[in-house]
Amino acid sequence: MLKRPAPPTSPQNETPAELLSGVLERITFHSEATGFTVARLQPDAPGSEPVTVVGMLSDAPIGSSLELAGRWQRDPRHGRQFKFESHRIVKPTTIKGMEKYLGSGLIKGVGPVNAARIVNHFGIDTLEVLDHNPERLSEVKGLGSKLAARIKETWLEQRDIHEIMIFLQGHDISAAYAVKIYKTYGRKALRVVRENPYRLIEDIRGVGFKIADRIAVSVGLPRDDPARIKAGLLFVLDEAMGQGHCYLERGELFAAGRTLLEVPTALVEAGLPELAGAEQVVISGERVYPGFLYHAELGAAGSLVRIGDGPAPWGRLDPVAELRKIRGKIGFELAEEQAEALGLVLASRLAVLTGGPGTGKSTILKAMMLMLEGKGLRILLAAPTGRAAKRLAEAAGRDASTIHRLLEFSAFEGGFSRNGAKPLEVDLLVVDEVSMLDIVLANALLRAVPTGAAVLLVGDVDQLPAVGPGNFLKDIIDWGAAPVARLTRIFRQQQGSLISVNGARVNNGDFFDLLPGYHGEKDFYYINRDNLEEIENEIVSLCAGRLAEKYGYDPMRDIQVLTPMRKGLIGVENLNLRLQEVLNRAAPGQTADFGSGVRFRRGDKVMQLRNNYEKEVFNGDLGFVTGIDDDDRVMTVEFDDRPVSYGLGELNELQLAYAVTVHKAQGSEFPCVIFPVHTAHYPLLQRNLLYTGITRGRKLVIVIGSRKAVTIAIANHRLQARNSGLMERLRERTADL
Repeated sequence: MLKRPAPPTSPQNETPAELLSGVLERITFHSEATGFTVARLQPDAPGSEPVTVVGMLSDAPIGSSLELAGRWQRDPRHGRQFKFESHRIVKPTTIKGMEKYLGSGLIKGVGPVNAARIVNHFGIDTLEVLDHNPERLSEVKGLGSKLAARIKETWLEQRDIHEIMIFLQGHDISAAYAVKIYKTYGRKALRVVRENPYRLIEDIRGVGFKIADRIAVSVGLPRDDPARIKAGLLFVLDEAMGQGHCYLERGELFAAGRTLLEVPTALVEAGLPELAGAEQVVISGERVYPGFLYHAELGAAGSLVRIGDGPAPWGRLDPVAELRKIRGKIGFELAEEQAEALGLVLASRLAVLTGGPGTGKSTILKAMMLMLEGKGLRILLAAPTGRAAKRLAEAAGRDASTIHRLLEFSAFEGGFSRNGAKPLEVDLLVVDEVSMLDIVLANALLRAVPTGAAVLLVGDVDQLPAVGPGNFLKDIIDWGAAPVARLTRIFRQQQGSLISVNGARVNNGDFFDLLPGYHGEKDFYYINRDNLEEIENEIVSLCAGRLAEKYGYDPMRDIQVLTPMRKGLIGVENLNLRLQEVLNRAAPGQTADFGSGVRFRRGDKVMQLRNNYEKEVFNGDLGFVTGIDDDDRVMTVEFDDRPVSYGLGELNELQLAYAVTVHKAQGSEFPCVIFPVHTAHYPLLQRNLLYTGITRGRKLVIVIGSRKAVTIAIANHRLQARNSGLMERLRERTADL
């Protein structure tokens, strides 16, 4: 028996929600990923016209009789509609309703004709027969034994689905997660949820500890259940990993676990040995690592020491003589600092080249490639993102790829094809934007480097650290055993670039230089604004026409707004909606919505939010919506002239990208960057964030905001310490040599 939903009350618990019952006539839109649905319902009330209903609805076939609990609302664009918060499916009680219900496509092989045959034979008892005596279907003329058996099997499966969905939603599990849970576990869903809802954390994307814990409470699991304790400890470690840590001290882990779980310390401590026994964590002295991070750290340290132990594969080269040979090709003389850096990296099998924008990293790479031409060396170039790889290829004058593509990632094989057993075919590997590498990807890359090959790591150690765990580039520099060529002199200054100058000034703790005295077009502006609305309007005005008029910039392809935070008036979410409305007004039939409130339009600039190896698009890739097919429910996005299709259930992998966070812009450069800075961003006002944002601009940077906020950011050089053991492991291994 399906449980009737209790009508939810208003936030003040005063006015109960309304009940609306009727027959589901048509589904206008449905998201497989979230369950969000827009549909037309024919109310049961005599003489009623069909109405629009919106809410989370799953596995309800056309013709279903529904009872919805919610409220009427008026949408500015779509008019009056009923927004429901809960629903239940009521089996039809009329002959006509049963025919429509069975013929809706609910059961494979049963269309309107076969539905009419079944209902004509069994009459008002049709659904009772299907529930309790489905073998009687063989009595219906024209079905055939095979079709009758298939209808029986499908009907029972559908009945199980509805019972599971009602159970899950009856335990405070949203329709969106109920859909995911059922699709993951099928008929085992009820057993999994009842026995160990914390399994959902590992098995279902988007389900974290807090959601699983709420489900556990709902199904009656005690607070001191061992599964809950272990899940809580893993959640604390996962949260720490999200802040860049590879491990937590044992005492810190227990304290955070006790606060989260609200159980005695002894129970929290008792959960750790079981996690260690299952190899989910590794205990190293007082440090507790997620197992995979411990092994990544060990592996990376071993690979770095192995790579650095020996001469470069090109032998000894005289940099001065080699520079004379390529003088005509390079077109200019290298400065003394650049020549010294080039000599350092040529003399080593493992080396680091670091420096800010305009200091000549690209020049050194180009010179190095020219010197090594004709020496029979296999050279590969890679970077963490597609945009960074494209920039590396332009700088070095040869092809470059993303690290994932270089390592031949296969979603079907569950990992990288290139590894220690099948190494890269390379003599020199150049990796750019190394500050973006977390310890896991760094380990995978280094494992695939064959013994005897050289590695040059290029990056700006003063930028924001990697989003993932570890401090890879900084740890290698602090190790002290790998040669580090650090470039400090700004050469773009000679060409009149204030971007490089002000990036360096911020990095040194100084305010912007706004009186350049340089020749050429000014490429850096600071607009002093204290009011959030003024900053927002200034950004919109610049993007909507002023920059196009003065510089000829395409507001979609040349201008990028970078901001520290997602929320707030000058956060990513609000700025994206404002800029979408100004730069890309909707055309009829050219929108796609997956129910989260974000409506994509043809022509929108969008960003991929996670690695999708099947589509070969990766976290941070930028593209443009080029097509929306309402009939097939497919949206096409073009990434670097390559079209990629997204079903409506996949649109949550994308976000609008007129504005993006500074973190998401790492590894990229844009012709024009607009960067709002305000004290509303106070938690994130740091020198390396301001430096990273400024240095993403190639031709023009405009900082808009309060002087106080800029001053706070420049003064805040207190970097959050990351728990990383890589440097110590490197030093230990070096000492053993």
